[in-house]
Parts: sequence; structure tokens; C-alpha cells
Amino acid sequence: MQLHGTISPDRPVLVVALELEAVALRNLGLPMLVTGAGKVNAAVAVATAINVARPSELINLGTAGGLKDNVTGTHIVSTVLEHDVDDAAIHAIAEVHCSLPINLSREGLILATGDRFIANAQDRQLLAVIADMADMEGYAIARAARAAGIPVTLVKEVSDQAGEQAAKSWTETLDECSASLGAWVHAHLL
Repeated sequence: MQLHGTISPDRPVLVVALELEAVALRNLGLPMLVTGAGKVNAAVAVATAINVARPSELINLGTAGGLKDNVTGTHIVSTVLEHDVDDAAIHAIAEVHCSLPINLSREGLILATGDRFIANAQDRQLLAVIADMADMEGYAIARAARAAGIPVTLVKEVSDQAGEQAAKSWTETLDECSASLGAWVHAHLL
């Protein structure tokens, strides 16, 4: 976890998983929290940062794998869900929900979050039934923000098509993805 800048109640905080995704976001004049990869790192970093100071909003910016062939570019997330937790089974056993989908906005795409980098056709096909994109931090960031009563927006840039070439594609498109996310911040926050 690394916080760049100072959190204040009158400004949003940009939240990214990796420094590699944040190259084009570094000099925008907004505080930026780099959480580390995965749901646990993301949740812990957000909870720790907002415990110290409360921002006006959290803006999670990052890359995502496209689960459908026509999903490319930059997207606002309407709903985020946790794909690697079986909420229905836990509810059947313990009569509690632990991982319900989170509705963030009326328009946008559905994001599936899990602690696996989706890089094979079988996983992609299974997830495409329930979501448009996949990442590893979005749900945790949204859940931590909601628990604290802080508005949250998830903005994802499709870096790969979540198939066998996903890791190579992610690496090759990372600079372009970061630039696109920086352009989104310029257009919507500055």
C-alpha cells in the first residue's frame, strides 16, 4: 500500500492496484492510493487510508479483462460482483449473505472481481454469463467504500480479452491503458 499525496474531505482519491497502472495518473494533482493486487490488499488499503482521512469520493481506476468480444475501451461499472465467493451456498448454510452484488450506477457494464487473473477460454466463457469484464480489486474497493459511507466510482480500461494471451496483452497494452485512464480523469474530474 502506498499513498501519494494527502487525502482531504473536499477531493476524491484515485485508487489503483499497481504502480504500473498509475503511470499517467501520477501528476494530476489528486491524491492516489496504490493498494496492491487482489481483494485483500485492496480492502485493507482502502480501509486503512479512509480511517486516517475521509475523501469526498473514491475513484477506482484500473485494467480489466474483457469477457465478451465487443467489450473494449474505458467503461464505468454499473454493478460489481465477487465471482469467486459462493454467496448462495453460504446463505443456505448460515442464513447470511456475505457477497451480494453492489449496484453503483444506472448505466455501465458489469464487473466480476476475483483473486484470479482470468487467462483461459473456459473461465472467460463461464464469467461472460454473469459479467462484461473481470478484475481483481473492484468489488473489495466498492465494498470498503460503501461500508464507510463514501461514494465510489469504478472505471475500468479493457486491457485484454481474458483468454490464453491475456498476460501478454496486459503487458503490451499497459501504457496505453494508463493513458486512457488518465484521459478519463482529465475529462471527468479536472
